[in-house]
Amino acid sequence: MDPASQDINLNSPNKGLGVDNTDSLADVPVAGAVGNATNPLPPGLTEEEAEELRTELSKVEEEINTLRQVLSAKERHATELKRKLGLSPLIELRQNLTKSWQDVQTSNAYVRTAEKLGEWNEKVTSLDLYLSASATLEDITRSEAYKKTQETLSQAGQKTSAALNTVGTAISRRLGDMRNSPTFKSFEDKMGNLKYKVVGPRGNGDAVSSPTDTTPTQENPPF
Repeated sequence: MDPASQDINLNSPNKGLGVDNTDSLADVPVAGAVGNATNPLPPGLTEEEAEELRTELSKVEEEINTLRQVLSAKERHATELKRKLGLSPLIELRQNLTKSWQDVQTSNAYVRTAEKLGEWNEKVTSLDLYLSASATLEDITRSEAYKKTQETLSQAGQKTSAALNTVGTAISRRLGDMRNSPTFKSFEDKMGNLKYKVVGPRGNGDAVSSPTDTTPTQENPPF
């Protein structure tokens, strides 16, 4: 007798007797089984019909997976062809935008909107107020006062440009006269003398000796 099937309770009246659990285990529902208490079949659906539906569902899922693999392979192949043709993502995006705009222009909504705007434009341009305003503006541009004002503004602009050129020339001439004047030359000479006193007669590359520098003694002084 299997020890696991014996009653190990010492106070039990069934001590040492075997317990048969075959019937109790057979009554335990299997998880996921169709028709059990946890997942009952819909009303009117038999077990045979449910099995057929499961088989068909399995086939459809396999077809979906196969189509996904084929689509992935086709996309990779299309990407490789675009790379060989030199079609970058930016060019492809531009082509898509151009095609989308062409589709919009040929759509019924766009055509109807363009026709409606054309009708409104014709109605506005045919109004008496619009015609009167256009005629008034045309009369103003043809009037003598408008022409005189335009000529005056043109002459004023030319005079202003000439005056600015004259002022610039006068300033340049004045600066040249100042540079050639005795006062400027005297000031320039003073600055040169000051530089000579500070730097000395040496060239720009020679270092100025410090007053603390000592004169090197000769090794064999003459007697």
